[in-house]
Amino acid sequence: MTLTSRLIPMNNINIANDEKWMKRALELAKLAQASGEVPVGAVLVLEDTIIGEGWNQPISSHDPTAHAEILALRQGALSLKNYRLLNTTLYVTLEPCAMCAGAMIHARIKRLVFGAIDPKTGAAGSIMNILQDPKLNHRVQCTSGTLAETCGAVLKDFFLVRR
Repeated sequence: MTLTSRLIPMNNINIANDEKWMKRALELAKLAQASGEVPVGAVLVLEDTIIGEGWNQPISSHDPTAHAEILALRQGALSLKNYRLLNTTLYVTLEPCAMCAGAMIHARIKRLVFGAIDPKTGAAGSIMNILQDPKLNHRVQCTSGTLAETCGAVLKDFFLVRR
């Protein structure tokens, strides 16, 4: 059983649409990489419209919370003038960490789509699954592996150059 099939049934999911938004997230990841940040990008979508975008900026902003997901959520909340981001989908090139997963729960994100898994800090199924924890008051539907090879290659290449 794959991580994707364990997290969300594949019916009613538009894979082409997921790939379209993930490609935009990859473009944003390249902005992070160009500024020396870990190349992660995120796009927040509501009704087939981008309402928030972000890329990793903790180093340049001196802010440990400036992950791509958090920045996209902040922008989306400002766009909607609401901290609840109901019926939105967040596309991220890398599986979110515990901080970002917690923010998604609080924002009431409907769905997360991510590319590469993060076997060290992944909180959407790799080392823990905050987004599906039955003890919490909200669950986020998850789809993993969208353009996973491309997303993973961007990260792998970044760290090969840095080491």
